[in-house]
Amino acid sequence: MTRPAWGVDVAEKRAELPVIGMSCANCARAIERTLTKKVPGVGSAVVNLATEQVAVKYDPDRVALGDMARAVEKAGYFLVIPSAQEDPAEAEDRARDAELARQRRHLWVGLSFTVPLVAMSMSRDVGFLGTWSHEAWFDVLLLALATPVQLYTGWGYYTGAYRSLAGLSSNMDVLVALGSSTAFFYSLAVILSPGLGGHVYFETSAMIITLIKVGKMLEARARGRASSAIRELLDLAPARAHLVRDDGDEHDVPAGRVNPGDVVAVRPGERFPVDGVVVSGHSSVDESMLTGEPVPVDRGPGDVVFGATVNILARLKVRATGVGKDTALAQIVRLVRQAQEGKAPIQRLADRVSGVFVPVIILLALATFGLWWGLGGDPVDAMVRMVAVLVIACPCALGLATPTAIMVGTGRAARSGILFRNAEALEMAGSVTKVMFDKTGTITRGKPSLASWRPLGQGEDLFGIVASAAAGSEHPLSQALARGGRDRGLDLTEPERVESVPGSGIIARVDGHDVILGKPDWFEERGLCTDEARDIVARGDEEGSTVILAAVDSRLAGAAVLSDEVRPGARAAVAALVRMGIEPVMITGDGEGAARTVAGLVGIARWAAGVLPEDKEKLVRLAQEAGSRVAMVGDGLNDAPALARADLGIAIGTGTDVAIQASDVTLVGGELQSVARAIQLSRRTMRVIRQNLFWAFFYNVVLVPVAAGALAGITSLPLAVRELDPAAAAAAMALSSITVVASSLRLGRA
Repeated sequence: MTRPAWGVDVAEKRAELPVIGMSCANCARAIERTLTKKVPGVGSAVVNLATEQVAVKYDPDRVALGDMARAVEKAGYFLVIPSAQEDPAEAEDRARDAELARQRRHLWVGLSFTVPLVAMSMSRDVGFLGTWSHEAWFDVLLLALATPVQLYTGWGYYTGAYRSLAGLSSNMDVLVALGSSTAFFYSLAVILSPGLGGHVYFETSAMIITLIKVGKMLEARARGRASSAIRELLDLAPARAHLVRDDGDEHDVPAGRVNPGDVVAVRPGERFPVDGVVVSGHSSVDESMLTGEPVPVDRGPGDVVFGATVNILARLKVRATGVGKDTALAQIVRLVRQAQEGKAPIQRLADRVSGVFVPVIILLALATFGLWWGLGGDPVDAMVRMVAVLVIACPCALGLATPTAIMVGTGRAARSGILFRNAEALEMAGSVTKVMFDKTGTITRGKPSLASWRPLGQGEDLFGIVASAAAGSEHPLSQALARGGRDRGLDLTEPERVESVPGSGIIARVDGHDVILGKPDWFEERGLCTDEARDIVARGDEEGSTVILAAVDSRLAGAAVLSDEVRPGARAAVAALVRMGIEPVMITGDGEGAARTVAGLVGIARWAAGVLPEDKEKLVRLAQEAGSRVAMVGDGLNDAPALARADLGIAIGTGTDVAIQASDVTLVGGELQSVARAIQLSRRTMRVIRQNLFWAFFYNVVLVPVAAGALAGITSLPLAVRELDPAAAAAAMALSSITVVASSLRLGRA
C-alpha cells in the first residue's frame, strides 16, 4: 500500500501521530491533558478516538517527539514515533499489528478458561452435576480457571486503571477493574474463609473481562471499516511509473522517483502516477475518484490530468507537475485527515459528560451497594448489583458516537469529490438555509467563447487583424476572441505591440494597422460608437452575452459577441436545493441583462447584478443579519471576501487558490450538483450523530437504573430483566459500542 507518511511539519510545528491503547473518550481526554499540561512546549493536542490519532502543535526548540512519547507512556498509552531510518507508515502498521496480536493472545486465553468455567459453574447451579460439585475442591477448581483470566487477560485493565487514577483521571479501565475485582476477590474470600459460606462468582468476573475483550475486538474491526475511506484513496495511487527518457525509451521506476518536469507514459487502463499536463496523445480519462462523476472526460495536449485517475482509451505522454505529497490525491488525503482529526461542536456535550461520567458511576455503584444492603440485609445481593452498575456504564459508546460518524461522513464525501476542511464545516453545512452563487466561473464555466463576429462599416476581412491583436493579450475575453479566429481557420499575426488599458481594453499594432479593442463604454468615450453598435450591445446584454467592440485605424470595424456556457447540471443543482428548502441566490458583477438571462436558465428567482467584490461580502453579511445561515459558492479571487464571511464557504475546485483557501468546502470536480450533495451528506451525518448520542445516553439512562435494581419489585417482568446479571451487563456494554459504530457505517452507503 502506497500512502503519504503522517509525520511532522516543523515549519508549522505540527505532528500527526498514532496512539495505541485507548478504550474510551476519557482515554482521549487523558492524553490531551497529559500532552498540554505536563509537556512544556506543546501548544495543543487533539485526540481522535475513532482514528486513534493525535494532532499536536508544538515548539520543536523546546520539546522533542520522544518527550511526548515518554509522557504518554507514563499515562498508560503508546505514542508511535518512528526512527529516522523507518518509514512512518510501516512503523505504525508494525506497532498496531503487535498490539493486535497481543490483544488476540489475551482474548484466546480468556476464552479458553472462561468457556469451561462458565459451563461448569452454570451446570452446578441448575443441578446438572452431582452433589460432589458442591464440595470445597470444586470452588478451588473454578478459582484455578478464573485466575488466568483475571490476572492475564484482565491485567491491562488493572494497569490502565492505575495509570488513569495516578493521573487524576478515570476511564473505562477503572470501571472494569472495579467490577471484575469485586466479584473475583469476594469469591476468593469465600474460599479462604469457609465460615462465610455462600456462592462464588468466578464465572461473573471472567465473563465480564472476556466479553468486554470480545466486544473491543469486534469494535476494532468495525472501526477499521469506518476508516477505510483514506486507505481506499491511498491504494488508488500506482506504485510505479513508465519514465520516458530523452531518447524516447521507457523504463519503469517507483512513482516516488518521478520529478516535476519528467515525462511519463500512461497506457490504456492504467492510473496516472502523477499530476501533469498531456504533451502527446488523445484519450478519455475516468476522473470519478476525484469528482464523483462517472462520465469520462476527453484529454489531449495541454490538458491537465491528475494522479490516480484512469486513462481509458489510448496511450498518453504526460509531463509531471505534481508528484508525491504535491499531487491532488495527496492533498485530498491531507484534507480528509484534517477534517477527521477535528471535533464538531456537537461533540463538546459528549466530552463534558464523559469527563465526569466515571466518578458519578462509581458513586452510584456505591450508593446501590449501600441501599440494597440496608434494605435487604444481604451484602452479596448488594455486591452483585453494584458490579452490574459498574460494568454496564462504561462510556465507550458515548466517546465513539461523534468521531466515527465524522470519519465515515468525510470519507464518503471525499469519494464524491467533496472536501470538508474540518468537522465544524461538516456540521455547519447541514444548517444552511440560503446559498449564494457567483455567476462567472461558478454557474457558468468562466471560459467565454466567440458566438459571432458582426462586421461594422469596414467589412469582415478585418476580423483577422482584430483576432491577431487579441492574441497579444492575456485577458480571458481577448483570448476567447483569438481562439474564435483560429477556429475559423485564420492565420493570426503576432502583434508588433500591445498596450493594456486596465478596465477598458487594449491598443495594439498589427501589420501596420492601429487596433483598439474593448468595452463599449470606452468606445463611447472615444467617440467611436454607432447606433448599429449600440443595438448589438443592447441585444447581447438582453441575451446574457458580452460584446466587445473593435476599431481599426480609428474606424469602427466590428463587434465580437462572446458567450459563457452555463455549467452542465447547474439547473438540476438549483432545483435540488429548492426541494431541500434552501433559497438559491445569484450575485454577479455583470449587467442586469446577463444576470437575468443566466438566472432564468438555471431557475434562480433572486439575483443581484453589477455587484463589486466588497458588495458580495456585504450581501452575505446582510443575509446573515436577516437570520439566514448562508453558504457562498465561488471560484475567483474576487469571491474570497464573501467566502470568508459566509457561514459556509464553498469553493469550486477548478477556481483560484485564494478562493479555495478562503473556503470551508472544496468541490474538486467543479460540479454544482455537489453543493446539494454536501448539504445532504452533512444532514445525514448530523442525524446519525444525534441518533448515536441519543442511544448512548439512553442506554445509560435506562440500563444503569435497571442494573441498580429499579425494576426488582415488578414481578411481572422476566427475572433476567429484574435481576440484571453482571455478565449480561458486560455483553450489553460491548454491544452498545458496536451498535454505535455500525450505525455510523450506514453513511458509507449514503
